[in-house]
Amino acid sequence: MSKKEIKMELPKVMLGDLFTTQEERDDAKLEKVKNINIDEIDDFPNHPFKVIVNDDMKSMVDSIKENGVLVPTLVRPKDNGRYEMISGHRRKFASQYANLDTIPCIVRDLTDDEATIIMVDSNLQREKLLPSEKAFAYKMKLDALKHQGKRSDLTCAPVGHKLEFQKARDILSEELNESREQIRRYIRLTNLIPKILEMVDDEKIAFRPAVELSYLSREEQESLLDCIEYNECTPSLSQAIELKKLSLSNKLDVDKIDEIMLKDKPNQITKIKFDERKIRNVLPKNIEEKKIEDFVVKSIEFYSKYLRQKQKDAR
Repeated sequence: MSKKEIKMELPKVMLGDLFTTQEERDDAKLEKVKNINIDEIDDFPNHPFKVIVNDDMKSMVDSIKENGVLVPTLVRPKDNGRYEMISGHRRKFASQYANLDTIPCIVRDLTDDEATIIMVDSNLQREKLLPSEKAFAYKMKLDALKHQGKRSDLTCAPVGHKLEFQKARDILSEELNESREQIRRYIRLTNLIPKILEMVDDEKIAFRPAVELSYLSREEQESLLDCIEYNECTPSLSQAIELKKLSLSNKLDVDKIDEIMLKDKPNQITKIKFDERKIRNVLPKNIEEKKIEDFVVKSIEFYSKYLRQKQKDAR
């Protein structure tokens, strides 16, 4: 009986392995910080967080001028050889203001959903966020979590396993420490037209009325905005609910919007309306727009004193 030949697969040895230690090979697999030209880094698509030039930003610029960027940003490589910013938009902006050409970055290969989740999570740590920032950030992360729930190859992180048993909205609620209902309300704000959403950020329209207004169609919101700007009034919660109810029943039109918005509200200060043309005809031609109100008030005060003095002289 002849013996069978047993073939053994020999391990493949790379030439580099013969001249490097295991420690050096392990180190080669670690993420490295590299300085990348700022002009080669694109912003994250539809980045929901605003980069504002305020006192904090000015302080960051001063710090970067003096000490450089101490915490590296996170980017991912793009197919065209450029990079996409994941975490560090404010540091990039401040570095440009500080006239730096490069910025330290960690380069990491990430899927779209992984990149979205990291981008949102890193920015939600800010102390103060605008309603619009929360609205679009919550929506982006919720969509990414839903995608991960459908595909198991996107991540091996605990989130991927959780999604087998939990809905994406439940996970988002736990991570953000916000109720499911509050998350739903914020995401509703993404249906507002930009100018009305801006009024929510500026605290000219309260959060809850804004949520109700999000059910109006774009055309209805445009008509509402015209009414708000012309009459210098904003909807209360009860008015917003009434507008939503009529909109959902296809009974909302311009006349109804005006009728609802011109109703007296509790504690509302009555506004006195003037014909702008008559006012402008008696104003100095070179007066600045921002000084008109002060000029009119002082003119009325002066005229009131004149009338009182005239009454005294007549006695």
